[in-house]
Amino acid sequence: MNINRLAWVNIISHPFNTILSLLLMTFGVGIISLILLLNNQIEKQLQNNLKGIDMVIGAKGSPLQLILSSIYHIDNPTGNIFYKEANKLVESPLVDFAIPVSYGDSYNGYRILGTTHEYPNLYGFDLKEGKLWSNSMEVVVGSTVAKNNNLNIGDRFFGTHGLGEGGHAHDNHYYQVVGIINPSNSVIDKLIITDIKSVWDVHNHDLSSDHSHDDHCHDHHDHHHDENCIENNISIYDMDEFMITSMLVKFKSPIGLIQLPRKVNETTNLQAAIPIFEINRLTNLIGFGVQTINLIALIIIIVSGLSIFISLYNSLKKRRYEMALIRVHGASKWQLIKLILIEGLTLSILGTLFGLLISRVSLFFISIMVNKNQTISQIQFSLIGDEFWLLIIALCIGLFSSLIPEFFDLCNKLIITAEFINLLIDLGLFPMVFFI
Repeated sequence: MNINRLAWVNIISHPFNTILSLLLMTFGVGIISLILLLNNQIEKQLQNNLKGIDMVIGAKGSPLQLILSSIYHIDNPTGNIFYKEANKLVESPLVDFAIPVSYGDSYNGYRILGTTHEYPNLYGFDLKEGKLWSNSMEVVVGSTVAKNNNLNIGDRFFGTHGLGEGGHAHDNHYYQVVGIINPSNSVIDKLIITDIKSVWDVHNHDLSSDHSHDDHCHDHHDHHHDENCIENNISIYDMDEFMITSMLVKFKSPIGLIQLPRKVNETTNLQAAIPIFEINRLTNLIGFGVQTINLIALIIIIVSGLSIFISLYNSLKKRRYEMALIRVHGASKWQLIKLILIEGLTLSILGTLFGLLISRVSLFFISIMVNKNQTISQIQFSLIGDEFWLLIIALCIGLFSSLIPEFFDLCNKLIITAEFINLLIDLGLFPMVFFI
Protein backbone atom coordinates (compact mmCIF):
# COMPACT_ATOMS: atom_id res chain seq x y z
CA MET A 1 0.00 0.00 0.00
CA ASN A 2 1.41 3.37 -1.06
CA ILE A 3 0.97 5.50 2.08
CA ASN A 4 2.74 8.55 0.59
CA ARG A 5 0.43 8.69 -2.41
CA LEU A 6 -2.62 8.18 -0.23
CA ALA A 7 -1.52 11.04 2.04
CA TRP A 8 -1.15 13.38 -0.93
CA VAL A 9 -4.60 12.41 -2.25
CA ASN A 10 -6.09 13.19 1.15
CA ILE A 11 -4.41 16.62 1.18
CA ILE A 12 -5.66 17.73 -2.23
CA SER A 13 -9.14 16.31 -1.58
CA HIS A 14 -9.79 19.09 0.96
CA PRO A 15 -8.54 22.19 -0.90
CA PHE A 16 -10.14 24.79 1.38
CA ASN A 17 -8.62 23.42 4.59
CA THR A 18 -5.31 22.80 2.85
CA ILE A 19 -5.06 26.34 1.44
CA LEU A 20 -6.03 27.90 4.79
CA SER A 21 -3.40 25.91 6.68
CA LEU A 22 -0.75 26.69 4.05
CA LEU A 23 -1.54 30.41 4.09
CA LEU A 24 -1.28 30.68 7.86
CA MET A 25 1.99 28.77 7.97
CA THR A 26 3.37 30.71 4.98
CA PHE A 27 2.57 34.13 6.46
CA GLY A 28 3.94 33.25 9.87
CA VAL A 29 7.20 31.82 8.56
CA GLY A 30 7.47 34.54 5.91
CA ILE A 31 7.17 37.41 8.40
CA ILE A 32 9.76 36.01 10.80
CA SER A 33 12.10 35.08 7.95
CA LEU A 34 11.83 38.56 6.41
CA ILE A 35 12.62 40.22 9.74
CA LEU A 36 15.61 37.92 10.25
CA LEU A 37 16.89 38.66 6.75
CA LEU A 38 16.46 42.42 7.19
CA ASN A 39 18.26 42.36 10.52
CA ASN A 40 21.06 40.31 9.02
CA GLN A 41 21.43 42.64 6.04
CA ILE A 42 21.34 45.78 8.18
CA GLU A 43 23.90 44.41 10.65
CA LYS A 44 26.22 43.42 7.81
CA GLN A 45 25.85 46.84 6.22
CA LEU A 46 26.48 48.65 9.48
CA GLN A 47 29.60 46.63 10.20
CA ASN A 48 30.81 46.86 6.60
CA ASN A 49 30.66 50.66 6.67
CA LEU A 50 32.40 51.05 10.04
CA LYS A 51 35.72 49.90 8.58
CA GLY A 52 37.46 49.92 11.93
CA ILE A 53 36.66 53.55 12.79
CA ASP A 54 36.91 53.85 16.58
CA MET A 55 35.87 57.45 17.15
CA VAL A 56 34.28 60.41 15.38
CA ILE A 57 35.03 63.98 16.44
CA GLY A 58 32.46 66.62 15.53
CA ALA A 59 30.31 69.46 16.83
CA LYS A 60 28.29 69.14 20.01
CA GLY A 61 24.93 67.48 19.61
CA SER A 62 23.53 63.99 19.36
CA PRO A 63 26.32 61.36 19.29
CA LEU A 64 24.12 59.04 17.24
CA GLN A 65 23.40 61.81 14.74
CA LEU A 66 27.14 62.46 14.45
CA ILE A 67 27.81 58.78 13.70
CA LEU A 68 24.96 58.44 11.22
CA SER A 69 25.96 61.58 9.33
CA SER A 70 29.73 61.08 9.32
CA ILE A 71 29.99 57.34 8.67
CA TYR A 72 26.69 56.24 7.14
CA HIS A 73 25.70 59.56 5.55
CA ILE A 74 22.01 59.14 6.37
CA ASP A 75 21.47 62.18 8.61
CA ASN A 76 22.34 65.86 8.82
CA PRO A 77 25.60 66.81 10.52
CA THR A 78 25.63 68.29 14.01
CA GLY A 79 27.60 71.29 12.73
CA ASN A 80 31.10 72.29 11.65
CA ILE A 81 34.35 72.34 13.59
CA PHE A 82 37.73 73.94 12.99
CA TYR A 83 40.17 71.59 11.35
CA LYS A 84 43.01 73.05 13.42
CA GLU A 85 41.30 72.22 16.70
CA ALA A 86 40.35 68.68 15.68
CA ASN A 87 43.79 67.99 14.25
CA LYS A 88 45.49 68.92 17.53
CA LEU A 89 43.36 66.38 19.39
CA VAL A 90 44.42 63.52 17.15
CA GLU A 91 48.13 64.36 17.29
CA SER A 92 48.66 61.55 19.74
CA PRO A 93 50.79 58.39 19.70
CA LEU A 94 47.59 56.49 20.47
CA VAL A 95 46.04 57.47 17.10
CA ASP A 96 46.69 55.30 14.07
CA PHE A 97 45.12 57.68 11.54
CA ALA A 98 42.59 60.52 11.36
CA ILE A 99 40.58 61.36 8.23
CA PRO A 100 38.83 64.75 7.89
CA VAL A 101 35.49 64.86 6.11
CA SER A 102 33.56 67.91 5.01
CA TYR A 103 30.25 68.13 3.23
CA GLY A 104 27.12 70.20 2.86
CA ASP A 105 26.53 70.06 -0.90
CA SER A 106 25.03 67.43 -3.16
CA TYR A 107 24.28 66.53 -6.75
CA ASN A 108 20.83 65.14 -7.55
CA GLY A 109 20.47 64.03 -3.95
CA TYR A 110 23.90 62.36 -3.69
CA ARG A 111 26.35 63.87 -1.18
CA ILE A 112 29.55 65.53 -2.27
CA LEU A 113 32.17 64.56 0.29
CA GLY A 114 35.42 66.49 0.70
CA THR A 115 38.19 64.41 2.25
CA THR A 116 41.65 62.97 1.62
CA HIS A 117 42.84 59.93 -0.32
CA GLU A 118 42.81 57.94 2.93
CA TYR A 119 39.00 57.88 2.90
CA PRO A 120 38.47 55.74 -0.24
CA ASN A 121 41.52 53.69 0.76
CA LEU A 122 39.73 52.92 4.02
CA TYR A 123 37.04 51.06 2.06
CA GLY A 124 39.50 49.24 -0.16
CA PHE A 125 38.09 50.89 -3.26
CA ASP A 126 38.60 49.54 -6.74
CA LEU A 127 38.48 51.96 -9.64
CA LYS A 128 36.40 50.84 -12.59
CA GLU A 129 38.05 53.48 -14.73
CA GLY A 130 39.98 56.71 -14.32
CA LYS A 131 42.03 57.76 -11.31
CA LEU A 132 41.79 59.46 -7.94
CA TRP A 133 41.61 63.23 -7.85
CA SER A 134 44.85 65.17 -7.96
CA ASN A 135 43.46 68.73 -8.07
CA SER A 136 40.67 70.70 -6.52
CA MET A 137 37.21 70.21 -8.11
CA GLU A 138 38.11 66.77 -9.44
CA VAL A 139 35.88 63.97 -8.19
CA VAL A 140 35.55 60.22 -8.15
CA VAL A 141 31.99 58.93 -8.07
CA GLY A 142 30.49 55.79 -6.60
CA SER A 143 29.02 53.12 -8.84
CA THR A 144 25.41 53.97 -7.94
CA VAL A 145 25.97 57.69 -8.53
CA ALA A 146 27.55 57.06 -11.92
CA LYS A 147 24.82 54.65 -12.99
CA ASN A 148 21.82 56.73 -11.86
CA ASN A 149 23.21 59.99 -13.26
CA ASN A 150 24.85 58.56 -16.38
CA LEU A 151 28.21 60.05 -15.44
CA ASN A 152 31.38 59.18 -17.33
CA ILE A 153 35.03 60.17 -17.19
CA GLY A 154 35.40 63.83 -18.15
CA ASP A 155 31.78 64.82 -17.41
CA ARG A 156 31.22 68.04 -15.51
CA PHE A 157 28.42 69.09 -13.19
CA PHE A 158 27.50 71.72 -10.62
CA GLY A 159 26.82 70.92 -7.00
CA THR A 160 23.86 72.32 -5.09
CA HIS A 161 23.79 73.63 -1.55
CA GLY A 162 22.25 71.23 0.95
CA LEU A 163 22.04 67.46 1.16
CA GLY A 164 18.79 67.07 -0.74
CA GLU A 165 17.59 67.91 -4.20
CA GLY A 166 16.43 71.40 -5.13
CA GLY A 167 19.08 73.45 -3.37
CA HIS A 168 20.89 76.54 -4.65
CA ALA A 169 23.33 75.63 -7.41
CA HIS A 170 26.98 76.64 -7.03
CA ASP A 171 27.17 77.58 -10.70
CA ASN A 172 30.58 79.26 -10.39
CA HIS A 173 32.39 76.04 -9.70
CA TYR A 174 31.89 72.81 -11.54
CA TYR A 175 33.17 69.38 -10.65
CA GLN A 176 34.86 67.14 -13.18
CA VAL A 177 34.67 63.35 -13.03
CA VAL A 178 38.12 61.75 -13.11
CA GLY A 179 37.31 58.33 -11.68
CA ILE A 180 34.45 55.84 -11.23
CA ILE A 181 34.51 53.30 -8.38
CA ASN A 182 33.41 49.71 -8.84
CA PRO A 183 30.45 48.51 -6.72
CA SER A 184 31.60 47.78 -3.17
CA ASN A 185 28.36 47.35 -1.19
CA SER A 186 29.42 50.24 1.03
CA VAL A 187 28.57 53.90 1.48
CA ILE A 188 31.06 55.04 -1.16
CA ASP A 189 28.77 53.57 -3.83
CA LYS A 190 26.45 56.52 -3.21
CA LEU A 191 29.02 59.26 -2.66
CA ILE A 192 30.77 61.83 -4.80
CA ILE A 193 34.26 62.08 -3.30
CA THR A 194 36.64 64.95 -3.86
CA ASP A 195 39.54 66.75 -2.24
CA ILE A 196 38.57 68.59 0.92
CA LYS A 197 39.87 71.81 -0.64
CA SER A 198 37.13 71.53 -3.28
CA VAL A 199 34.50 72.12 -0.62
CA TRP A 200 36.44 75.09 0.68
CA ASP A 201 36.90 76.46 -2.83
CA VAL A 202 33.18 76.40 -3.53
CA HIS A 203 32.05 78.02 -0.29
CA ASN A 204 34.93 80.44 0.03
CA HIS A 205 34.24 81.72 -3.48
CA ASP A 206 30.53 82.11 -2.80
CA LEU A 207 31.24 84.13 0.33
CA SER A 208 34.16 86.30 -0.76
CA SER A 209 34.42 86.74 -4.51
CA ASP A 210 30.75 87.47 -5.22
CA HIS A 211 30.68 85.49 -8.46
CA SER A 212 33.57 87.31 -10.05
CA HIS A 213 34.76 84.55 -12.37
CA ASP A 214 34.62 84.87 -16.11
CA ASP A 215 31.31 84.33 -17.84
CA HIS A 216 32.44 81.07 -19.43
CA CYS A 217 32.42 79.49 -15.97
CA HIS A 218 28.66 80.01 -15.66
CA ASP A 219 27.49 77.89 -18.57
CA HIS A 220 25.64 75.12 -16.72
CA HIS A 221 23.49 73.68 -19.43
CA ASP A 222 25.89 72.73 -22.13
CA HIS A 223 28.72 71.83 -19.73
CA HIS A 224 31.36 73.18 -22.11
CA HIS A 225 33.86 75.24 -20.11
CA ASP A 226 37.30 76.61 -20.66
CA GLU A 227 39.94 74.45 -19.02
CA ASN A 228 41.25 77.53 -17.23
CA CYS A 229 38.07 77.49 -15.18
CA ILE A 230 39.35 74.59 -13.08
CA GLU A 231 42.71 76.24 -12.66
CA ASN A 232 41.08 79.47 -11.47
CA ASN A 233 39.18 77.47 -8.87
CA ILE A 234 42.27 75.95 -7.29
CA SER A 235 43.37 77.74 -4.15
CA ILE A 236 46.18 77.09 -1.74
CA TYR A 237 44.87 77.12 1.81
CA ASP A 238 46.26 76.88 5.23
CA MET A 239 44.08 73.94 6.25
CA ASP A 240 44.20 75.00 9.89
CA GLU A 241 42.09 78.04 9.16
CA PHE A 242 39.13 76.21 7.65
CA MET A 243 36.27 74.15 8.98
CA ILE A 244 35.34 70.52 8.48
CA THR A 245 32.27 68.49 9.34
CA SER A 246 33.98 65.78 11.38
CA MET A 247 37.12 63.73 11.88
CA LEU A 248 37.20 59.92 11.59
CA VAL A 249 39.73 58.38 13.99
CA LYS A 250 41.24 54.92 14.43
CA PHE A 251 43.35 54.06 17.48
CA LYS A 252 46.50 51.99 17.65
CA SER A 253 45.42 50.34 20.90
CA PRO A 254 42.30 50.10 23.12
CA ILE A 255 43.93 52.55 25.52
CA GLY A 256 43.12 55.36 23.13
CA LEU A 257 39.46 54.40 23.21
CA ILE A 258 39.50 54.83 26.96
CA GLN A 259 41.44 58.08 27.23
CA LEU A 260 40.87 60.28 24.19
CA PRO A 261 37.02 60.37 23.93
CA ARG A 262 36.76 61.41 27.56
CA LYS A 263 39.40 64.09 27.05
CA VAL A 264 37.59 65.52 24.04
CA ASN A 265 34.18 65.60 25.72
CA GLU A 266 35.38 67.06 29.02
CA THR A 267 38.05 69.57 27.99
CA THR A 268 36.91 70.92 24.60
CA ASN A 269 33.84 72.32 22.87
CA LEU A 270 33.88 69.35 20.52
CA GLN A 271 32.18 65.98 20.79
CA ALA A 272 33.68 62.51 20.56
CA ALA A 273 31.29 59.70 19.64
CA ILE A 274 32.10 55.99 19.67
CA PRO A 275 30.49 54.29 16.63
CA ILE A 276 30.17 50.80 18.10
CA PHE A 277 28.46 52.16 21.25
CA GLU A 278 25.97 54.25 19.30
CA ILE A 279 25.15 51.45 16.85
CA ASN A 280 24.51 49.07 19.77
CA ARG A 281 22.29 51.69 21.36
CA LEU A 282 20.38 52.09 18.11
CA THR A 283 19.98 48.33 17.84
CA ASN A 284 18.64 48.18 21.39
CA LEU A 285 16.17 50.94 20.64
CA ILE A 286 14.63 49.07 17.72
CA GLY A 287 15.07 45.65 19.29
CA PHE A 288 11.79 45.79 21.22
CA GLY A 289 9.81 46.47 18.06
CA VAL A 290 11.55 43.64 16.25
CA GLN A 291 10.85 41.23 19.10
CA THR A 292 7.19 42.25 19.15
CA ILE A 293 6.82 41.58 15.43
CA ASN A 294 8.57 38.23 15.83
CA LEU A 295 6.18 37.31 18.65
CA ILE A 296 3.18 38.16 16.49
CA ALA A 297 4.58 36.06 13.65
CA LEU A 298 5.23 33.17 16.04
CA ILE A 299 1.62 33.35 17.17
CA ILE A 300 0.56 33.14 13.53
CA ILE A 301 2.69 30.00 13.14
CA ILE A 302 1.07 28.45 16.22
CA VAL A 303 -2.37 29.33 14.84
CA SER A 304 -1.38 27.66 11.59
CA GLY A 305 -0.44 24.57 13.60
CA LEU A 306 -3.86 24.63 15.23
CA SER A 307 -5.40 24.95 11.79
CA ILE A 308 -3.48 21.87 10.64
CA PHE A 309 -4.62 20.04 13.78
CA ILE A 310 -8.29 20.95 13.24
CA SER A 311 -8.06 19.99 9.58
CA LEU A 312 -6.53 16.60 10.36
CA TYR A 313 -8.85 15.94 13.30
CA ASN A 314 -11.96 16.67 11.28
CA SER A 315 -10.53 14.58 8.47
CA LEU A 316 -10.05 11.66 10.87
CA LYS A 317 -13.63 11.91 12.10
CA LYS A 318 -14.93 11.88 8.56
CA ARG A 319 -12.59 9.09 7.47
CA ARG A 320 -13.25 6.50 10.18
CA TYR A 321 -14.79 4.10 7.72
CA GLU A 322 -12.01 4.79 5.27
CA MET A 323 -9.42 4.04 7.96
CA ALA A 324 -11.24 0.85 8.87
CA LEU A 325 -11.26 -0.16 5.22
CA ILE A 326 -7.51 0.50 5.01
CA ARG A 327 -6.97 -1.71 8.05
CA VAL A 328 -9.04 -4.44 6.41
CA HIS A 329 -6.75 -4.29 3.37
CA GLY A 330 -3.76 -5.02 5.55
CA ALA A 331 -2.56 -1.65 6.81
CA SER A 332 -1.16 -1.65 10.33
CA LYS A 333 -1.86 0.84 13.08
CA TRP A 334 1.61 2.36 12.56
CA GLN A 335 0.90 2.82 8.88
CA LEU A 336 -2.20 4.79 9.75
CA ILE A 337 -0.17 6.97 12.12
CA LYS A 338 2.43 7.39 9.39
CA LEU A 339 -0.33 8.50 7.01
CA ILE A 340 -1.43 11.26 9.40
CA LEU A 341 2.15 12.35 10.10
CA ILE A 342 2.93 12.62 6.39
CA GLU A 343 -0.14 14.79 5.83
CA GLY A 344 0.74 17.15 8.68
CA LEU A 345 4.44 17.38 7.89
CA THR A 346 3.71 17.92 4.19
CA LEU A 347 1.54 20.94 5.00
CA SER A 348 4.18 22.27 7.41
CA ILE A 349 7.07 21.80 4.98
CA LEU A 350 5.19 23.37 2.08
CA GLY A 351 4.10 26.31 4.24
CA THR A 352 7.65 26.80 5.50
CA LEU A 353 9.15 26.67 2.00
CA PHE A 354 6.55 29.11 0.67
CA GLY A 355 7.23 31.40 3.63
CA LEU A 356 10.99 31.38 2.99
CA LEU A 357 10.37 32.07 -0.70
CA ILE A 358 7.97 34.93 0.02
CA SER A 359 10.45 36.49 2.47
CA ARG A 360 13.13 36.60 -0.22
CA VAL A 361 10.77 37.98 -2.85
CA SER A 362 9.68 40.65 -0.36
CA LEU A 363 13.30 41.47 0.43
CA PHE A 364 13.96 41.90 -3.29
CA PHE A 365 11.14 44.45 -3.67
CA ILE A 366 12.16 46.22 -0.47
CA SER A 367 15.71 46.54 -1.81
CA ILE A 368 14.29 48.17 -4.95
CA MET A 369 12.16 50.61 -2.96
CA VAL A 370 15.03 51.70 -0.69
CA ASN A 371 17.61 51.73 -3.48
CA LYS A 372 18.02 55.49 -3.17
CA ASN A 373 18.98 55.23 0.49
CA GLN A 374 20.75 51.89 0.30
CA THR A 375 20.23 49.86 3.42
CA ILE A 376 20.10 46.42 1.87
CA SER A 377 23.19 45.39 0.00
CA GLN A 378 22.09 42.21 -1.70
CA ILE A 379 19.47 39.48 -1.75
CA GLN A 380 20.03 36.63 0.69
CA PHE A 381 19.12 33.32 -0.92
CA SER A 382 20.80 30.90 1.45
CA LEU A 383 19.47 30.15 4.92
CA ILE A 384 20.97 32.20 7.74
CA GLY A 385 21.63 30.76 11.20
CA ASP A 386 18.40 31.86 12.86
CA GLU A 387 16.33 30.52 9.99
CA PHE A 388 17.44 26.98 10.79
CA TRP A 389 15.78 27.36 14.19
CA LEU A 390 12.71 28.77 12.47
CA LEU A 391 12.63 25.73 10.20
CA ILE A 392 12.90 23.35 13.17
CA ILE A 393 10.14 25.17 15.09
CA ALA A 394 7.80 25.10 12.08
CA LEU A 395 8.40 21.37 11.53
CA CYS A 396 7.90 20.61 15.22
CA ILE A 397 4.59 22.48 15.18
CA GLY A 398 3.53 20.45 12.15
CA LEU A 399 4.63 17.21 13.85
CA PHE A 400 2.72 17.92 17.05
CA SER A 401 -0.30 19.06 15.05
CA SER A 402 -0.25 15.68 13.34
CA LEU A 403 0.11 13.67 16.56
CA ILE A 404 -2.61 15.49 18.51
CA PRO A 405 -5.49 14.16 16.38
CA GLU A 406 -4.25 10.63 16.99
CA PHE A 407 -4.04 11.39 20.69
CA PHE A 408 -7.60 12.70 20.74
CA ASP A 409 -8.76 9.70 18.76
CA LEU A 410 -7.05 7.38 21.24
CA CYS A 411 -8.62 9.25 24.15
CA ASN A 412 -12.06 8.88 22.60
CA LYS A 413 -11.48 5.14 22.21
CA LEU A 414 -10.37 4.88 25.83
CA ILE A 415 -13.43 6.78 26.96
CA ILE A 416 -15.68 4.50 24.93
CA THR A 417 -13.88 1.45 26.34
CA ALA A 418 -14.25 2.74 29.91
CA GLU A 419 -17.95 3.37 29.39
CA PHE A 420 -18.34 -0.15 28.00
CA ILE A 421 -16.56 -1.65 31.03
CA ASN A 422 -18.75 0.37 33.39
CA LEU A 423 -21.77 -0.97 31.57
CA LEU A 424 -20.51 -4.52 32.02
CA ILE A 425 -19.90 -3.87 35.70
CA ASP A 426 -23.43 -2.53 36.13
CA LEU A 427 -24.77 -5.64 34.43
CA GLY A 428 -22.60 -7.90 36.54
CA LEU A 429 -20.85 -9.23 33.48
CA PHE A 430 -17.43 -7.61 33.88
CA PRO A 431 -15.65 -10.71 35.41
CA MET A 432 -16.83 -12.79 32.48
CA VAL A 433 -14.77 -10.59 30.13
CA PHE A 434 -11.57 -12.26 31.29
CA PHE A 435 -12.93 -15.71 30.44
CA ILE A 436 -14.12 -14.80 26.98
